[in-house]
Amino acid sequence: MIARTIQLTYEHRVFFTRAVFDPGNPVLRDLIAEGRQDGSGAVKILMVIDQGLAESDPLLVERIARYADAHAEVLQLVEAPLLIPGGEDCKNDWALVERIWERIHAGGICRHSYVIAVGGGALLDLTGFAAATAHRGIRHIRIPTTTLSQGDGGVGVKNGVNYFGKKNWIGTFAIPHAVVNDLDFLRLLPPAQRRAGIIEAIKVALIRDRSLFEAMEAMAGRLANLEEQALETVIRRSAELHMNHIAQGGDPFELGSARPLDFGHWSAHKLEQISGFQVGHGDAVAVGMAVDLIYARRRGLLPPEDEQRALGLIRAVGFNLYAPELALRQNGELIIVRGLEEFREHLGGELTITLVTGIGRAIEVHEMDTDVLPLVLDEMAVRFGTGTAQAAGGVPARVA
Repeated sequence: MIARTIQLTYEHRVFFTRAVFDPGNPVLRDLIAEGRQDGSGAVKILMVIDQGLAESDPLLVERIARYADAHAEVLQLVEAPLLIPGGEDCKNDWALVERIWERIHAGGICRHSYVIAVGGGALLDLTGFAAATAHRGIRHIRIPTTTLSQGDGGVGVKNGVNYFGKKNWIGTFAIPHAVVNDLDFLRLLPPAQRRAGIIEAIKVALIRDRSLFEAMEAMAGRLANLEEQALETVIRRSAELHMNHIAQGGDPFELGSARPLDFGHWSAHKLEQISGFQVGHGDAVAVGMAVDLIYARRRGLLPPEDEQRALGLIRAVGFNLYAPELALRQNGELIIVRGLEEFREHLGGELTITLVTGIGRAIEVHEMDTDVLPLVLDEMAVRFGTGTAQAAGGVPARVA
């Protein structure tokens, strides 16, 4: 046997700015200049933009063109920005991956070029995957434009598309050259999308940062009203905590089975799927967190007063804690419970679920008692749903 140790060092960076495409803003120009091989000559750029964003901001494409003209010595757009429909549906369309690959090929984009994605988390996932697989990896820059992507998904190192009806079944780990959070984009979002990122901040606070949770409790009214300064405070801290986990958690590429930042997500991903993605990610995570919080309380892991505080904050900032899809069955089995096996399968190895044991504290468990889960769903229906318990019975005894 011949064995060698390969050590790689990555720098993961998130910049916060405003008016990123204002010619006077140097952030993007300077990031691209880092890629010049000899310090001279313009670097080729393929820009991929969320079509919905371009429709909400009709002057966006024109601003990008002016920015490129102002910094032509550093960057060269190989063509007009490619507009791709955003939202979760884009990750269900493999043809969109091929469309980005075709533009990479036609534009002569190579590993010394950049692919820049501007949009929400789904568009970033799709574009990042296409960039990471073309030429075995093209440098990419993410410009997230939603609260969810600026504080959570957009600052991660995962890319993926959906396949076999399963979320992110195909994907890569690829640390972006940089993430640029332009807070001005948040003003373009409808209220539901502006609210969506708050739930991921509550999630990471519950498992990692009691002080953030208490700060969010104190500003719950301002967050519910979507006040700009409160949202920006939460997004910055959420992004920092997510980056801390990636850089310091010891498993940035998820070779193990633990995924603490996916607290509440095993049922959230399944809820999105069985609703035909009519339930958005933020709303699904709110419901998924409620499932696991009530489960933890019923198992004696979480004090009732902490469960009430957690659920109270989620409701106070404007989220529902129940979805009718939780009661859907197939062959007598609750469909939502299948999310456990799909979550385990996605990681391989044993099931690993993060459960909150107190505000800012969490543990990992390797089985969920599915005799208890129907009782949890019943309780949720009564407390937060129709008031009618419909979920009990008919599930296997345990998934592990």
